[in-house]
Amino acid sequence: QVQLVESGGGSVQAGGSLRLSCAVSGVTYNRYCMGWFRQAPGKEREAVATINGYGSTSYADSVKDRFTISRDNAENTLYLQMNSLKPEDTAMYYCAADIRLAFCGRAQYNTWGQGIQVTVSS
Repeated sequence: QVQLVESGGGSVQAGGSLRLSCAVSGVTYNRYCMGWFRQAPGKEREAVATINGYGSTSYADSVKDRFTISRDNAENTLYLQMNSLKPEDTAMYYCAADIRLAFCGRAQYNTWGQGIQVTVSS
């Protein structure tokens, strides 16, 4: 079974940094679409950043120039480096993948991690 496990979340003051990790197991092929999503209480889930099977990235306007998504194919691990964190970044963050697709435009993200909390205090 394909499994995604997030780590690295926690509480931080505004202006601080965190790095989230997502370990992938149960699949040997590496060139597929992955992304980070988040959901705050009372708000809709939103895509934060995506990375396709060849390393091309995209970001939500709200996090562009502050967050960086990357992947280590040898370790089969996805990362989200979050800098200059703001209270509005507070949310549950989820790692997701569509292992059927190299590109993310048609991704359905049917494989999800359990989620990890990020809390940013003012």
